[in-house]
Amino acid sequence: MAAVTLPYGSWPSPIGAGLAASLDGRPEYVGTVGPEVWWTEPRPQEGGRRALVRRPADGGPQTTVLPAPWNVRSRVTEYGGSPWAGTGRPAGGPLVVFVHFADQRLYAYEPDAPGAPGPRPLTPVSAVGGGLRWADPVLRGTEVWCVLEEFTGPAPTDVRRVLAAVPLDGTAAQDRSAVRELTDDRHRFTTGPRISPDGRRAAWLVWDHPRMPWDGTELRLAEITADGNLAGPRTLIGGPDEAIAQVEWTAGGTLLAVSDRSGWWNPYRVDPTTGDAVNLCPREEEFGGPLWKPGLRWFAPLPDGLVAVLHGQGSSVLGILDPESGDLVDAAGPWTAWQPTLAVNGTRVYGVAASPRSAYEVVELDTASGHARVVGAQGVHPVDPAYYPEPQSRTFLGPDDREIHAHVYPPHHPAVRAAADELPPYVVWAHGGPTDHVPPVLDLHIAYFTSRGIGVVEVNYGGSSGYGRAYRERLREQWGVVDVEDCAAVARALAAEGTADPRRLAIRGGSAGGWTAAASLAATDLYACAAIIYPVLDLLGFAEETHDLESRYVESLAGPAQTLAVRGRERSPVARADRITAPFVLLQGLDDPVCPPAQAERFLAALRGRSVPHAYVAFEGEGHGFRRADTMIRALEAELSLYAQVFGLDRPDVPRLDLDLDLNLDLDF
Repeated sequence: MAAVTLPYGSWPSPIGAGLAASLDGRPEYVGTVGPEVWWTEPRPQEGGRRALVRRPADGGPQTTVLPAPWNVRSRVTEYGGSPWAGTGRPAGGPLVVFVHFADQRLYAYEPDAPGAPGPRPLTPVSAVGGGLRWADPVLRGTEVWCVLEEFTGPAPTDVRRVLAAVPLDGTAAQDRSAVRELTDDRHRFTTGPRISPDGRRAAWLVWDHPRMPWDGTELRLAEITADGNLAGPRTLIGGPDEAIAQVEWTAGGTLLAVSDRSGWWNPYRVDPTTGDAVNLCPREEEFGGPLWKPGLRWFAPLPDGLVAVLHGQGSSVLGILDPESGDLVDAAGPWTAWQPTLAVNGTRVYGVAASPRSAYEVVELDTASGHARVVGAQGVHPVDPAYYPEPQSRTFLGPDDREIHAHVYPPHHPAVRAAADELPPYVVWAHGGPTDHVPPVLDLHIAYFTSRGIGVVEVNYGGSSGYGRAYRERLREQWGVVDVEDCAAVARALAAEGTADPRRLAIRGGSAGGWTAAASLAATDLYACAAIIYPVLDLLGFAEETHDLESRYVESLAGPAQTLAVRGRERSPVARADRITAPFVLLQGLDDPVCPPAQAERFLAALRGRSVPHAYVAFEGEGHGFRRADTMIRALEAELSLYAQVFGLDRPDVPRLDLDLDLNLDLDF
C-alpha cells in the first residue's frame, strides 16, 4: 500500500502523551537477596512512587514487595541514592531495609514472615523535607551501615553527612542517640561503606565543596574494630584532581576502584596498605561516570575473580574483565546502553539495559554460558515498533573544529511521508546535568514527536560525560557558552545539509538543559521557539537557592564567586530577558528544591511588558523531574501545542496552549 503524503508535524500517531507517560522512567538499584533479584521500579500512574519489586529464583513472575503508598526512594542530597538493601536467610526468608520517601525513615521488612507483618521503622520521625535522611545501606550483623544526612538549620546548606550504624532491633526509632556515628563530618559528602569480605576493613568515597564528585574525590579506608567502630581512617588515593566513581572489594579481599587519573575512568587494583594503584584495563573508554547519587555501580566483582564492568564511549556496554590479563569480553545481546546498577549472584550478573528498539529492562547475564536474557521490567510494545525512530549517532564540528557528539532521530512513520520538497521541523534536546549524557535508546517521549513528523536531535555538548575528562572540562567556566554554541552548531549543520528546516528549529531541555534552552534564546535568533523545563535561569540565584550538593557547582561551571556576578549578567537568561523574542513554554514543579520556582518567577517578571508569546505551566506536588502521569501528559501536550502554533502544524488532537502576550499584540502563527 502506498504511503500517505502529509505535511511534517501533522502525521497521526498511536503514541499518545498518556502512553508515553505511563511508560516513563526506568528500573533502578538492582540487587540480589539470596538467589532472587530485586530492584526499584517507577509507577507514574500511582502518583510517581517507586515500587520495590522481586523476581523469584525459580523464574516465576516478578511481584511488587510493598503496596502503595510505600515509596522506596531516598532524598539524600535531593537526588537520592541507593534506597534499599537486603539479605536472604536460611530460615524466615528475606530481610530488607529501605527508605520510605514520604518520611525518609529507614524501615525493616520481612515479606515472607508468618502473618506478613508490615514494615517496622528503624529511625526516628523527622521534619518533612528536612531532619534525618538515609541512603546507600549495607547490612552488617545486627546493624545497617549507611549514609546519614542531618539538617541542622533552615538553609539548604545547613547540613552534615556521616557514616552511621542503625540497629536492626528498632531501638533508634524513638531514640536518635541509638544511632552510632562511625565517622565525623569533616567531609561534606560521602558514599556508603563497602565492607571487606573478612569484615575487618571498610572503604568509602568522600568529597568537599567546591568540587563536584567528577572533579575530585578521595577513597577512604579504615579498620573495623572488635566493637564495630572505624579506626584510623585515611585517604588511599584521590584528591582535588582525581575523580573516583566507585570502590568495591572482591570476594578474595582485593580492593578495586574506578579512577580517572589517566583522563578516562578506568578500573584499578588498589593496595590497601600503600595506596599503589594498577590500571587493570587501560583504555580511552569510560568504566565509570558522574557520581550524582551514592550507590551507583559501574562494576561488580564475581566470585571467581572476574569483574563485570560497564565500559565505552558515550554509551556503556556490559563486559566481563579478567583483572589478571586485562582481557575484556562483551556480553552478547541487543542492548546498547546500560545503567550503573550492576549486581552479582554466583555466575549471574544483573543490570538495567536498553536499546533503540527497547526501553530499559532488567537483564541477566549467565557468565557460565554466556547467555543473556530479560528477567524483569520487560517492556511490552504497546504500539507497532515500526513507529519507533531509528537514531543516528553522529559527530559534528563546532567552533574551533571541536567535536560534538549527538544522536539524530529523524521523523519516522511506517505509513506516512511528507512531500519531497518539504523539510521537517527539528527540536534540539539539551540534556540535564550538565555533567551527564544521553545514549541512543528507545524513549517514547522522543517517539511522541518523531512519529508525528517532528525530528529530534539529542546533543552531548562539551561538558558531557562519557568521552573522557578533557571533554567534560570543556564546560569549565563556560556554561552558557560552550553548551549553547554546541547545540547551535548541530542545529545549523542539520539545516545546512538539508536534514532540517532552518525556519522551524526549536530547542528544549530540563534542569541544566533548561538553562541551555533559555540561554540559547537570549544568545541567538536560530530557534523559532523553546520548551524550558524546571530550569536554572539565574546563576547567582541558583548558587544561593539550590540544594547543598550543587550550591558550589556554578564555580566550576561559570567561575569563582568574585566573578560570578559579572558572568551572571553576561549569561543568565534572567539578566538577558530583553534579548528574548521567540515564543516559549516554561514548565515548573512547585516543590522543586534544586531549581526553585522563584527563578522561573523572576524570569517571567523580567519579561513583563514585552511582546514575547509564552506560557507558564506550574505543577503542584512535583519536584525536580516530573514523576506523575498526569503531569507528564500535560507537559508533553503543551510542548506539542507550542510547536504546532509556531511551526504552523495542524494538531487538533492536543489542547491548545494559551500563549500569553503581555502587550496583547495580535500575532498570527
